[in-house]
Amino acid sequence: MTAASFTVRSGGTRQLAGTGTLLRFALRRDRVLIPVWVAVNTLMVLSMPNTLKSLYGTQAQRDDLLHQMATNSSLRALVGPVLDDSIGALTAWRVGVYAGALAAVTSLLVVARHTRDEEESGRQELISSGMVGRRAPLTAGLLAAAVANGVLALLVAGGLAGHGGAGAVAFGLGLAGVGMVFATMTAIVAQLTESARLARGLTAAILGAAFVLRAAGDSATDDGSSVLTWLSPLGWLENLRPYAHERWWVLLLFVAAAVVQGVVAYELAGRRDIGMSFLPTRPGPASGRLGTAGALARRLQRGSVLGWSVGFFLAGVVYGGLTDGAADLVRDNDNARQIFERMGGKSGITDSFLASMTGMLGLIAALYIVASVLRLYGEETSGRAEPLLANAVGRLRWAAGHLTLAFGGTVLIMLLTGLGFAVGYGKQVGPIMGSCLVQVPAVWVVGGIAVLLYGFAPRAATAAWGVAGAVLLIGWVGPALNVPQPVLDLSPFGHLPKLPGGSMEWPPVLILLGLAVVLVAAGLAGLRRRDMTT
Repeated sequence: MTAASFTVRSGGTRQLAGTGTLLRFALRRDRVLIPVWVAVNTLMVLSMPNTLKSLYGTQAQRDDLLHQMATNSSLRALVGPVLDDSIGALTAWRVGVYAGALAAVTSLLVVARHTRDEEESGRQELISSGMVGRRAPLTAGLLAAAVANGVLALLVAGGLAGHGGAGAVAFGLGLAGVGMVFATMTAIVAQLTESARLARGLTAAILGAAFVLRAAGDSATDDGSSVLTWLSPLGWLENLRPYAHERWWVLLLFVAAAVVQGVVAYELAGRRDIGMSFLPTRPGPASGRLGTAGALARRLQRGSVLGWSVGFFLAGVVYGGLTDGAADLVRDNDNARQIFERMGGKSGITDSFLASMTGMLGLIAALYIVASVLRLYGEETSGRAEPLLANAVGRLRWAAGHLTLAFGGTVLIMLLTGLGFAVGYGKQVGPIMGSCLVQVPAVWVVGGIAVLLYGFAPRAATAAWGVAGAVLLIGWVGPALNVPQPVLDLSPFGHLPKLPGGSMEWPPVLILLGLAVVLVAAGLAGLRRRDMTT
């Protein structure tokens, strides 16, 4: 949409009045969220070149890798095809899909937070009563996402410039492009739904579909040329081909998608009232069916639990099916085997791979428990908790309903992860199930920290995302960089036994469980004593 047409149709710059102020406020609110997610993504990317040099330092090793990836469709589905044997190209191959997905998640969180979240809490109505244009909040949310993606692009391009300037710029812009495609997509979904939770869930589902399309396309071809690959924004990043004779014109796909989706979002925002949506929530029954605070918590969080459960089960199926192929790929590479042994123990390459994958899914489960615990904070700040607590419902009983879903849901999704591995791999069902369940105490410690922050300092509760991001960074990047053990021990996951294959060590598991109980109890004590919405 041109500036002239926007002025004529929407009342000129009055529609954007206050955008600068809202942007500054958004960036201030996201002063933890954006830096943590961008830092995790950047460090994941920049840690790869040195790791790949040690893994594939000789031409023979790189030739063998290209041959293995050309003939192994399962591994291509997981990480994509190898398009060149340079260190830069191998970096883009190894982390491109996941860095793009992480950029998309960051963008959807930022945009949903500053659009539908604000409307759902009632703050947007208060802000809009002042000198704020109708489209200013949406613009500020998109600009905040653009800042996050721009910083990511600059850091990645600068960090990889030593391996080739053109490839570094292409990779950085591609990551930012994926982020902005999902930022504008979230902006559209936020206009269609009444719930911020539903907006995030639907956009995350679209991201999952994009990953599946790319995986299906890459499993069919070894050069990213499948139609299914081209239907996915993650496939566009792959076909941009950083460090492999860049296709600069692919960037136009990102620009076109972001612009078209942005125009649609702006048009929808101009045609609805604040707090309303184009897909209104279905009215409930005339008489209430929820008799307890716990039942209400289950109703509010059942969609999230279901989505995470299905996702973890499918991830278990995929990683289980890749176990034999991945083990064969790294069996003759000493450096690759050492990385897996640092992550999953030294009981054999297959057991090390399984332990590494279940450990990685445990790290991701920490994101689930933080999101679930912070639902308490969302209920409080939106004003929905106050009328509930005005009745014969105590704070601890109210909180217990949500915490049961957070901590019990962790057990459920890790159980389903083990079942997924059983379906995909079909061997060592008992040991793999134990490997999945042994991640639970560490996940609970992260959840306990979130409860502690919420109970004593609710305004700092979102810092729990920073804790989860730090744990993810240590567990994901630390073994590849061979960081000292004291650094790995900063994460609760660093103290878990390496299963399957290793021996079960009960003392650290019981200590982590005890620590989680203490953190939750302390957080609930703080919640009981403090004023609400402060």
